[in-house]
Amino acid sequence: MHGAHDAGGHAATGEHEHRSWATLAVLAVAEFMVILDVTVVNVALPSIGRSLHFDPADLPWVVTAYVLVTGALMLLGGRLTDRVGRRPVLLAGVGIFTAASLASGLAWSPESLIASRAVQGLGGALLLPAALAIVTTTYHGRQRAIALGLWGAIGSAGAAAGMLIGGVLTELLSWEWIFLVNVPVGLAAAAAALHLVPAGPPPAARVRLDLPGALTLLAGLGVGLYAVEQAPGRGWGSAATLLLLATAGALLVAFAAVERRGRAPLVPPATWRARSLRGGAVLMLGGTGLLGGSFLLNTIYLQEVLGASPIETGLAFLPLALAILAAAHAASHLMTAAGSRAVASGGLALMGAGSLLIALAPDGAAYARDLLPGFLALGIGAGLTFVSVSVTAMADVAHETAGLASGVMTTAHEVGAALGVGVLTAIALGAGDLALGHERGFVAAAVIAAVLAAVAVAALPEVRPAPGSRPAMH
Repeated sequence: MHGAHDAGGHAATGEHEHRSWATLAVLAVAEFMVILDVTVVNVALPSIGRSLHFDPADLPWVVTAYVLVTGALMLLGGRLTDRVGRRPVLLAGVGIFTAASLASGLAWSPESLIASRAVQGLGGALLLPAALAIVTTTYHGRQRAIALGLWGAIGSAGAAAGMLIGGVLTELLSWEWIFLVNVPVGLAAAAAALHLVPAGPPPAARVRLDLPGALTLLAGLGVGLYAVEQAPGRGWGSAATLLLLATAGALLVAFAAVERRGRAPLVPPATWRARSLRGGAVLMLGGTGLLGGSFLLNTIYLQEVLGASPIETGLAFLPLALAILAAAHAASHLMTAAGSRAVASGGLALMGAGSLLIALAPDGAAYARDLLPGFLALGIGAGLTFVSVSVTAMADVAHETAGLASGVMTTAHEVGAALGVGVLTAIALGAGDLALGHERGFVAAAVIAAVLAAVAVAALPEVRPAPGSRPAMH
């Protein structure tokens, strides 16, 4: 009888392990789906523009609307997770994201697609913090380290895979399928989550939601980006542009006032006392902006100027994606030897050098000779920058505010992508010619990268991780 009891205990343990990793698999699929949609659209943008008759100045909003809403509402999604419960917010996020994906695939006009992409961003802002909270509370010890490592790897792989998957789906099926493919995946993930994701403890009813702060931040950033992206057509000094910029400034000032006086601000002002977090958030925002803007500019250049197909465009970005992953893996060893400040500033300098190489490409550029060296330098620089900045940002942060600081960095990552796409495409569109605009956009990127490298030297504290540690890249 004792033997039978023992066997049953082992069986129960095995079943628990199986359910545990199955939970992670569901959460990983949901995360991959959200991260993928940051970049999967890029390769399809020329096809989307022709199909829905987009004005060139409005086309970047297919990317911007998604990452801007995700980033601006991410901290609110984390608070809602604490208030309502992890599983309900996860399911709501998956449901909203899936429904918005269907609407995006069925979009009939530029306005309908941009609106559905914004709703997709809302789904992502709920899904990601809820899923990460479930990962961090479900697993413990070595399992937790493995789970978080996988979470970080999927975040990197999803963004890298998006360009290639977007090219394949666009060319073999149609651009609509980059959105419609999410529908069966989302439905399956929701069904699996109902059975595999633990309900968790009762929610903390006393957690306050800073809706005014979240909405003024989203509105201020959205109006500001709209002003910048419309400026090439209206004129930087036009009354409409100046009025929009003034409105954006007023909304961002209102956001700062709400955060300073509110009883439950998204980011308590005391959080910014950490020098490492201030510098890290600025550099994460800028570095992600450079990478996001470069993805979009190069996509348009490859297809509209060089005549590459969607699949060829996706494949062209593969070396860049692999360079990011390889450099991210090497960054921890380099930080141990040289320190995080040197790695971050060196990474940003490499991003600037890569941008300059791309800007110098001739009108009839050959990929291997004229673009690939710049792609590789940009990718290596990005991998070094993101890991070193992520590690350094948390150096002065107290343990009890580590979750909030991590949310700030994730927000900077997403909002940075939106700002980079908006600013660099506005510069490029202002040239009036795609090839010349591509050149001007990357000259601007090189200048921005040089400024950010100087900021890294001046603003980042020095951190040297212990040998053998493996920091994750968002």
